[in-house]
Amino acid sequence: MFWLTFTLHLFIGSTLAGTAIIAALVMGYDTVSNLLIAAGAGFVLAVPASVMLAKTLTKLR
Repeated sequence: MFWLTFTLHLFIGSTLAGTAIIAALVMGYDTVSNLLIAAGAGFVLAVPASVMLAKTLTKLR
């Protein structure tokens, strides 16, 4: 299950980080530190999402 979670985190993390960066740019937070915080927050929020999705997918097997 670790590899499934890791693979899902790569995709979900990059998607959430990109979404957070776009949201930060739209709101006017265009400094490097704000964009790094947004990207980090999206990447960290992807951890529980990928774990829950991996558990759900392994139950369906």
